[in-house]
Amino acid sequence: MKIAIDIRRMTEFGIGTYTRNVVRALGRLDRENKYFLIGSPEKVKEIGPLPANFHTVPLLESDATTKGYFEFRVILKRLECDLVHIPHLFWMPRALPCPYVMTVHDLLEHMSRTRGRSSVRRALHYQLTRRVLSGAARIFAVSQFSKSEVEKLFGIPSSRIEVVYNAIDERFLHGHASAADRQLIAERYLVTYPFILYAGRISPHKNLVRIIEAFSALRGELDKEEHFLDLKLIIIGDDLSGHPDLRRTVVRSGVQNEVRFLGFVPIEVLRIFYDVANVFLFPSLYEGFGLPPLEAMAHGTPVVTSNSSSLPEVVGNAAVLVNPENVFEIMRATHRVLVDQNLREKLKQRGYEQAKRFSWDNSVRRILRVYEEVGGGRGAADTKTSKPSVQIGA
Repeated sequence: MKIAIDIRRMTEFGIGTYTRNVVRALGRLDRENKYFLIGSPEKVKEIGPLPANFHTVPLLESDATTKGYFEFRVILKRLECDLVHIPHLFWMPRALPCPYVMTVHDLLEHMSRTRGRSSVRRALHYQLTRRVLSGAARIFAVSQFSKSEVEKLFGIPSSRIEVVYNAIDERFLHGHASAADRQLIAERYLVTYPFILYAGRISPHKNLVRIIEAFSALRGELDKEEHFLDLKLIIIGDDLSGHPDLRRTVVRSGVQNEVRFLGFVPIEVLRIFYDVANVFLFPSLYEGFGLPPLEAMAHGTPVVTSNSSSLPEVVGNAAVLVNPENVFEIMRATHRVLVDQNLREKLKQRGYEQAKRFSWDNSVRRILRVYEEVGGGRGAADTKTSKPSVQIGA
C-alpha cells in the first residue's frame, strides 16, 4: 500500500508528540508498505532515522489555508495513495482522492473554547466537524473516554471508532537521574530543594489556578508541622504571557517566593525534573488522554491527578485521584502523598507497572491493522507474523 501521513502540525504540543512516535513505531514495524510524510523536511528530521520505505514529500503551506488544502489533495492524487492518515481532529471537509483515517485526541474545541463564539459559528463548527468525522473511513480515539465523547457528541457509530492509546516517548525511559543530571538542574535552573511539579500546557482547563491555591494551603499546613519548610512548586510549560491570572493568583496566595515558572524545557531536562520531584500534581479538568502522569510514573514519582475525564482510565490504581474542582481535596491528597512513606512506595511500584502497560509498538500494530482494512492492500508483514501483546481496552 501507499500510505500518506500529514505531518504539518508536528510542532504542535501533543499532536507533534503523537505524530513523531507513531511514525517512529511504523518505521520499526513495517518495511513493506510505502509511506509518504507530507510536510516540512525539517520536521521529518526530528523523527530520526527511518527505513527506505519512508519518503518525505515537501509541503510548507498550512492545512488551514486554501492553497494548502489544494496542494495536499494534488500530492495524494499524484502519488496514487491508497490511504491518508490525518493525526488530528479537523473541521473543514476535504474532498480527498483516497480514504482517510483520523486521530481524535480530545474534543476541547467543542467544549470550553467555544464559549466566546456566536451561536451561528458554534453550530457551523459542529456541523462541519460532524461531516468530517462521518466521512472518515475509521477514527482513532486515544482513550475510551475520547471514544465515548465522539459517540455522544457527534453520533458516530462505535464500530467506526478504534481506541488506540498513547504511550510514553522513549526518551523518558532512560533510567533515573544521575548525580550529573542533578548537578545540571542545580546549575542551570538553580533547583536544589524539594519540590512539587506540574508539567504540561498552560491553559485554563489544566486547572493551574487551583494548583497554586492548593499549594498555598499546603504550605500553611507544612509550616504548622515544621515539615518541608523549603518546599517549592515548579511549573513547566509554555509561554505565560497570555495568562496574567496565574501571576495574580501567586501574589494573592502569598507564595511569590515558593512558585517558579520555568517555561518550556527539552525532554532531556524534563525527565530529570520528573525523576527528582517529590510529587507530580496534575488535577486537570479535561484530558483526552493525559500523558504527563504516565511520564512521571515511569520515573517512580508519586502522582496526584483528577478523578474525571480520561485520567482514571490512564493511571488505574497507581495514583491518588481527587475532585479537580476542590482545592482542599487537592491539598489534602498532596499532603498525604508527600509525607506518607508507605503510600509513596506503593504508588512508586504501581506507577512503574502502569506505565509499562502502554506501548507505542502495540498501539501502532492496531493502527496497521486498520490501514490494511481501509487501504485494501496486503498490509504489513509484522501484523501477520507477530501476535500483538494484550493492550488495555483491547
